Amino acid sequence: MERAVAPSGHLPVMYAQVLEGLRVIGDGTYLDGTFGRGGHARGVLAKLGPGGRLLLMDKDPEAIAVAEREFGADPRVSIFRGSFAALGGWDATSAGLDGVLLDLGVSSPQLDVAERGFSFGKDGPLDMRMDPDTGESAAEWLARADEREIADVLWTYGEERMSRRIARAIVAGRGENPLTRTAQLAELIARAMPRGDAKIHPATRSFQAIRIHINRELADLEAGLDGALARLRPGGRLAVISFHSLEDRIVKRFIARHAKAPPANRRMPVEVAFTPTLRAIGSAIKADDEEIASNPRARSAVLRVAEKLGSGDGEQGAAAAGSRGPVAGSPSPVSKGGRA
Repeated sequence: MERAVAPSGHLPVMYAQVLEGLRVIGDGTYLDGTFGRGGHARGVLAKLGPGGRLLLMDKDPEAIAVAEREFGADPRVSIFRGSFAALGGWDATSAGLDGVLLDLGVSSPQLDVAERGFSFGKDGPLDMRMDPDTGESAAEWLARADEREIADVLWTYGEERMSRRIARAIVAGRGENPLTRTAQLAELIARAMPRGDAKIHPATRSFQAIRIHINRELADLEAGLDGALARLRPGGRLAVISFHSLEDRIVKRFIARHAKAPPANRRMPVEVAFTPTLRAIGSAIKADDEEIASNPRARSAVLRVAEKLGSGDGEQGAAAAGSRGPVAGSPSPVSKGGRA
């Protein structure tokens, strides 16, 4: 079968599988919570008719600038700068959504720009913030965190077995010279690690862990999944691309929690009724060998798709999805096209 190509000519991760999973209808409303550079969004927009709507979110100002430049004039498109964690607080979602896409992790442009500080392979300022205008940078956090906090982050978010050793090295190293550059931190971690035949760079897991912590990625994911479920209309689809086991575990458990009754508890005198609100669409999807050969980043990608159930399947009705008002931490609008 001929591989589907995005309208821009760029092929984002699992492009065809995402569009198939979302099952785009011409007059539907779809939200891309992680616009990036718009690969998937272009595919969705190409399938929408005049009555369709595409809602775009990203907390990266550079991504929003691309969205404004390429999509801002289209009356079907609305754009917000902010985390998808607050998607339920955006008024544009209050009427309900027919699909939500979350493409997690760091985008290729973010990794490629040394100044963003995401990559140990390119020396740059030790920042790692997806939104450089909020929160503290990786350098600021590493300058103030104690050894135990650093070790806990490396273990919890990077599953780094040498977390304590690396944390000790970081605290000792910053006492001699402030840690301000990615290459400086990567070299310090490499020196602290025992020599071996590991296939990945010694700093890989530590950089991942620090990035997840700085950007609150897992907490945002949990909030975003809740918001997506609340805003999806019956029959609407949720598609999530994860790039490491911690993310995928959260997505997998979220779908299962809302699709399957919990195990029976013999200690409970009365059985608690369970009403499913989601159903999983197939099992986890991974990129094929052809895509991995052309895009190595797809190697670790896992796509999961779920569908919001309707009232006939025990859902509480579509009104619940649209009844929630703005929540704390709602994003501010950048531009709005089409209906308010």
